[in-house]
Amino acid sequence: MILNPKFPLYLPGVENSNNDNVSIIGASLREDITILGYFVSGNGGLEITLQNTYSTKEYASFNDILKKFIQDNQLENVKRLGMAVPGPVIDGKSNPARLGWNLDVEEYKREFGFEKVEMLNDLEASAYGMALLEDDDLEAIYTSGHLEKGNVAILAPGNGLGEAGYFFDGKNLRPFATEGGHSEFSPRTNVEVEFYQFLNNIYGIVSWENVLSKSGLFNIYRFLRDVKRHPEPEWLGERLANGNFVEELYKAAVEDNVLICRIALDTFLEFLAREANNLTLKLKATGGLLIAGDIPQMVREYIDKSKFYEKFKISDKMEGMLRNIPIYLVKQNHTALNGMALYTAYYQA
Repeated sequence: MILNPKFPLYLPGVENSNNDNVSIIGASLREDITILGYFVSGNGGLEITLQNTYSTKEYASFNDILKKFIQDNQLENVKRLGMAVPGPVIDGKSNPARLGWNLDVEEYKREFGFEKVEMLNDLEASAYGMALLEDDDLEAIYTSGHLEKGNVAILAPGNGLGEAGYFFDGKNLRPFATEGGHSEFSPRTNVEVEFYQFLNNIYGIVSWENVLSKSGLFNIYRFLRDVKRHPEPEWLGERLANGNFVEELYKAAVEDNVLICRIALDTFLEFLAREANNLTLKLKATGGLLIAGDIPQMVREYIDKSKFYEKFKISDKMEGMLRNIPIYLVKQNHTALNGMALYTAYYQA
């Protein structure tokens, strides 16, 4: 994997020969699965030689997963570890609510003898991983042909709602994390006010993550079913309860043309366009918007690009700026893993 020139990342360590031929374990920790890979750095890029996936809930700690990965693959003298986690990282520590684990880089240095351990919020890690994408990993929703110079926003709905960005310093892009997914959701129409009240009764404070995530899509669906009284076929209720909710809802919408599922997807995508608008304005992301995450990838063929763009650029005073911002859908789903390894290989303060 080599760096894509469309993403001129700030990675000063690329010029340091001490970062060549270094062995790295990269890890992407998620609520459902944890993915580990074995990488070797070189020539400003990475080579991955091993990758294993583990069911997160089957392990009491990340230590246990890491030990198993090392033992299963008979790895010795690995120099560095990089961890992408679904939550804020402060002073090398994190306690992601979805994992219930206390993570501390110093602990892994001591226990495993790594020379260097890095930990980033998973979407910040993904921002680094975008620099390893090939051109066909990006699908244009709206574009003038290429990523422009300027800040870039990243929006990624999946198990939660990830939001991050790149600061453009005039020469390079510098990724940074946010916790914007936990900012408060704001309704616009009377029906959305009803939806807000429905969620307020459940959560108290209603965040955008309660709307734009796997549980958020379920919230939209059950509001349509339980409050707006859209009929749910009996066979569908059983399928949704016993399978992958997002996947089954998508199939019902596209293959079976079930109205409540189509409305749920349309509503989700409208909210996605609106929060994309919010994030782009807050970051002044004139360089572009990247939409990543499990859900957009799963429903990619359903997205009406022109409709999404029209919803995205609605603004009180900023439509002129918004209408010129390129929007891309990221089709690759290992950006956090690869980006974490890239950062661990080449980033230096």
